[in-house]
Amino acid sequence: MRESLAWIAVLAVVSVSVVVGSPAGSEVKSIPGFDGTLPSKHHAGYVTVNETHGRSLYYYFVESEGNASTDPVLLWLNGGPGCSSFDGFIYEHGPFKFTPSPDLKSLPTLTLNPYSWSKVASVLYVDSPAGVGFSYSKTRTDYITGDLQTASDTHAFLLKWFQDYPEFLANPFYISGESYAGIYVPTLSRNVANGIKAGVKPVLNFKGYMVGNGCTDDKFDGDAIIPFIYGMGLISINMYKDVQKACNNSYWNATDSACLSKLENVYADVEGVNIYDILEPCYYPDSGSGSLRTNTRLPSSFRRLGETEGPHKIRKRMFGRAWPLRLPLREGRVPSWPSLSQTLFASENVPCTDDSIASVFLNNASVRAALHAEPAGDIGPWELCTDNIIFYHDAGSMIPIHRELTTSGYRALIYSGDHDMCVPYTGSEAWTASLGYNISDTWRAWFVGRQVAGYTQKYVNSLTFATIKGSGHTVPEYKPAESLAFLSRFLADEPL
Repeated sequence: MRESLAWIAVLAVVSVSVVVGSPAGSEVKSIPGFDGTLPSKHHAGYVTVNETHGRSLYYYFVESEGNASTDPVLLWLNGGPGCSSFDGFIYEHGPFKFTPSPDLKSLPTLTLNPYSWSKVASVLYVDSPAGVGFSYSKTRTDYITGDLQTASDTHAFLLKWFQDYPEFLANPFYISGESYAGIYVPTLSRNVANGIKAGVKPVLNFKGYMVGNGCTDDKFDGDAIIPFIYGMGLISINMYKDVQKACNNSYWNATDSACLSKLENVYADVEGVNIYDILEPCYYPDSGSGSLRTNTRLPSSFRRLGETEGPHKIRKRMFGRAWPLRLPLREGRVPSWPSLSQTLFASENVPCTDDSIASVFLNNASVRAALHAEPAGDIGPWELCTDNIIFYHDAGSMIPIHRELTTSGYRALIYSGDHDMCVPYTGSEAWTASLGYNISDTWRAWFVGRQVAGYTQKYVNSLTFATIKGSGHTVPEYKPAESLAFLSRFLADEPL
């Protein structure tokens, strides 16, 4: 019944009129901090998905640097829930690299990113749901939402957006995202597929979807962490055997005291490891900064988070961009990381969570004006991850949805950075295998140049699972060249 009502809501907000060309005033002519000509056309603005409530979703659209008239259109969604898709734009695969100013308060300097996903696709970044990033509603109760409403609103957004940009309607269309967007992507993809089946106009040329290190299913996600920790050599064989025996190889919903005790031993052992990439060093603030508290219940792997020497420098880690932190994904309210930190830190900010480049850039008045975002005085400051919303996980396991989509002819790439301990590859590999599809391309290495970039296995029904060797949770941030390679091959329907 809830899905039926959501479907009616989509139909109610979508007009069937077609506008020729992009909306007037949508093109972004220049961006503060970037000195040069934009490598392709950029557009930005809002789409109202509920006129009565004044609920509007913000988008930033980067046309392909190749052939924008024929290259695919790729929607990108970050997770959280509650995190802005400017996360992906600034730190992962957007058209620019951001270099902070010396004083860390002035605007960063922007240079072109050679591994931007706009090299091969037109990328549509959307802040979703309302209340996240630059998206907003004039009705505060809209900030109480969940999986199904978010999928309904984003589908309504897409239908209206393609009416505003009809020149892209014939282009192949894909949906992608990471982390909690492991819920967003399949639920939205199902709505899009159902809309096509129902003859909803405009008809989107939907071809498939990608999910990176994505939440999927409470059991598979929850049971994946312990085998990952052992497989990576972080606990001894005796510790692994002890926890296996005590928990009977089931960890996600443990209630037995002996099992819980063994689990705590394991978690204590990896407490100092960077959960987003176990290979990366932990970030320690200057000893005089006073920012590292010792009287906290938050695991040190969350307090001291990593950096890298990679070509697209990894920021100091922030809360909110990955779910779970050893918390099972259950039906019901999903706590935002800001609200979690309020509880654990008695209303203090989580230490070592510096995403100042994005915050300085996107809260600058001239930048907001250039990006066609509403002023901070009207909708509040931009936050990478917000606690403005109350969010409920109400869509259940994603596995039946993946089965429905892939058996309906939609292509899927499920990719995992193989050193992410937050949403480990072990879970994604297990649930993709659990679908029971025949293998069409057996487990093998895939390459970028002459180097092994990871491992992959392809199944019938156009389902591909892939790892990215040496990568953490946000793959394009850690491995930009490899990410552009797998994206290019997936969009071209070529083997990895």
